[in-house]
Amino acid sequence: MVMQPVLEIFAADDFALWQIGEHESYGHLVLNGELTPAEVGTAVMRIAACNDFEPEEERGPCPTDPLGSFLHGLLTMPDLFAAGGFRVTDNATGTVFVDPGCCNGLEAWRDWLEVLDGTGYSSFGHDPSSVAERVGDGVRLTFDAHGTDGSPVIELPTDQVRRLVTGAEQDVRDFLGLVGTWAERQLPAHAAAVTAALARALDLASTS
Repeated sequence: MVMQPVLEIFAADDFALWQIGEHESYGHLVLNGELTPAEVGTAVMRIAACNDFEPEEERGPCPTDPLGSFLHGLLTMPDLFAAGGFRVTDNATGTVFVDPGCCNGLEAWRDWLEVLDGTGYSSFGHDPSSVAERVGDGVRLTFDAHGTDGSPVIELPTDQVRRLVTGAEQDVRDFLGLVGTWAERQLPAHAAAVTAALARALDLASTS
């Protein structure tokens, strides 16, 4: 069983602010410490795009240059969103048991800790409506709780799920490490601010 942090990707053929990789819309990019610079650029582009909204007055005027304008939401919004989440797959069969759906974000990855140490339940968007819930000494993962009776379901020991979450968290941290190096090379004037914003978008800003 493998748990991976994934970012939902849109194709952006006309994007020219920095180098990005080639990806189809509605696919997923697995985040870890082994991404190429182009893949890191794709991830930063996507997370910035997730937060590219009309600025509010209290966040100051939007810069007029293309780069400053594109990064403005990412660098100024208090609550950031990164479409995706932690995907759980049986690496032997390829069966997916948790797939982050619409409206789920990587900034909410700590919901897995709520399953383990809190209320014992969390959902991860819709279409599919994947859920994780404590059942006795284990955790039941359901691919689509609102789907048919044939939706994949599996129960895993709590300790195994905890190890999976720890591993996925480390993958996110390793990715953030790549962002710091990438930003220094690609966006030197914004490197510190972009790296700090990505840390907030991935809910790693307040932890070591």
